[in-house]
Amino acid sequence: MMPIRTIIVDDEPLAVAELATLLKLHPEIEVSATADRVESAVPAIRELAPDLVFLDINMPGKNGFELLEELDSAPLVIFVTAYDEYAIRAFEVNALDYILKPVNPQRLAEAVEKIKKQLSSPEIPVRLPLDKRIFIKDGEQCFFIEIGEIFLIESVGNYARIHFQDKKPMLHKSLNQLEEKLPAEFFFRANRQFIFNLRFVRNIVPFFNNTLQVELQNGVKIEMSQRQSIQFRQTAGI
Repeated sequence: MMPIRTIIVDDEPLAVAELATLLKLHPEIEVSATADRVESAVPAIRELAPDLVFLDINMPGKNGFELLEELDSAPLVIFVTAYDEYAIRAFEVNALDYILKPVNPQRLAEAVEKIKKQLSSPEIPVRLPLDKRIFIKDGEQCFFIEIGEIFLIESVGNYARIHFQDKKPMLHKSLNQLEEKLPAEFFFRANRQFIFNLRFVRNIVPFFNNTLQVELQNGVKIEMSQRQSIQFRQTAGI
């Protein structure tokens, strides 16, 4: 098996040294770099493209969850933290494992086995089910919502504005990235700017130049592009 390229992100030098020492018992793990905060970890992850990140949560400035929000493509993640109240959130951002400090060598060995199993399996793109709950942090506000609650996703530069209920938090993901993960039978790409949830559609009417206009239950109207209008007609049989 090829070495599993790894980065350790933790603001405590002793914790980094301890973990690095324990990982020497697992020669398949290759520690490529370390970082003590998000600001230095993000460029290192982008440059080195590691297979795995051992990630602390509480660090000066931004935390571990905010680090993941800044990455366009996240590696496998194992959270290593002194606090257990983040466990649910950790698994909602698809962390592979969650280890409490001080790190128990047997617990680390179990996590390494998970890593090896994950990397040896062929990667199959998986779309999220409607009842999958996701965590969104926008400034000081945190939201924990089901995919099915989202009625509209709007592209705003490198971010996406997630519309659900009367809330509109921003997520540091592109519309293309989200489209690949959303259940295709419920979410439809209207144009370059919007993805809408078919379950929230009130009406669809012909618009200019053979396009279609969608009206959602809250009155929001969205014009589909010509290409997407054709695709929608073919899909819906209209």
